[in-house]
Amino acid sequence: MTPYAREEVEEAWNQFVVAGDAGDWNAWADLHSEDGIWVEHHLGTFKGREAIRKAICKVMIPVPMMEFPVEWRVIEGNRVVYYPWQVMPDPTGGNEVYRFGCVTILEYAGDGLWSYQEDLYNPTEGADTIGRWLAAGGELAKA
Repeated sequence: MTPYAREEVEEAWNQFVVAGDAGDWNAWADLHSEDGIWVEHHLGTFKGREAIRKAICKVMIPVPMMEFPVEWRVIEGNRVVYYPWQVMPDPTGGNEVYRFGCVTILEYAGDGLWSYQEDLYNPTEGADTIGRWLAAGGELAKA
């Protein structure tokens, strides 16, 4: 495995976060290598950039309002591990918090691309959060 400079890995991670924060899931998918793997324990394992694109675009359609503030991150060699909250905005405009945690593991492949991604979260907590948000007046987007 080729070791990449920390600055390069960090810049690629910043671009990854920016794409997710923008909700630009095509740009986000483009940051995976052509043979990249995305392990999403609740939804499955997706192999190849186009499979990753198809999966992320489908799963994010109903929640374009979701935000992903990063609590912390660690960069060690070609690997980045970080904790992005999965946040739904308060549908009443107040300060109620609707979020659940996630740990994301990325393996850098060079040229601004990621060869591996794994997302770890509790799907029950995610469903409960979305359920509370819907009960408070949140609305899912239509395809």
